[in-house]
Amino acid sequence: MNTMIRWNPFGEMARMRNEIDRLFEDAFNAPVGKWERNSVWGFPLDVTENEDTFTVKAAVPGMNPDDLEITITDNVLTIKGETQDEEVRDDEKVHLRERRFGSFMRSISLPTPVESDNVEANMENGVLTLQIPKAEAVKPKRIAVHAGNGTTVLEG
Repeated sequence: MNTMIRWNPFGEMARMRNEIDRLFEDAFNAPVGKWERNSVWGFPLDVTENEDTFTVKAAVPGMNPDDLEITITDNVLTIKGETQDEEVRDDEKVHLRERRFGSFMRSISLPTPVESDNVEANMENGVLTLQIPKAEAVKPKRIAVHAGNGTTVLEG
């Protein structure tokens, strides 16, 4: 039995936009040479939202929280840091070296105004989690509806 699935052109456009964004991000954050040191690189982020806050999770394994710089300016969240290269001893032979060292930075624009003074940051198991509250002006407001006799039908 065949199943017909409706084509969603907007889903395809969103997927294509994500791929193009990733392509440009990789192009600008990738090291010039495969083994080049001290290059600037990006890192993966997850961003979710509910009525009150944005939650940002960043994979920063092996980082000391004191070595991270987190700022929000004009609704742009920036996370910066640097990892130090480990020196190879003279009596060691390197077979494979894939971990990245050097500076890293990631900036994202948040879609609505936020309260940058009330951000909570936690780090556990190499994952930095930021709770960024939305500004009061953009939070949804529920309006109370009153019946003609003065009783409240829906409370806000």
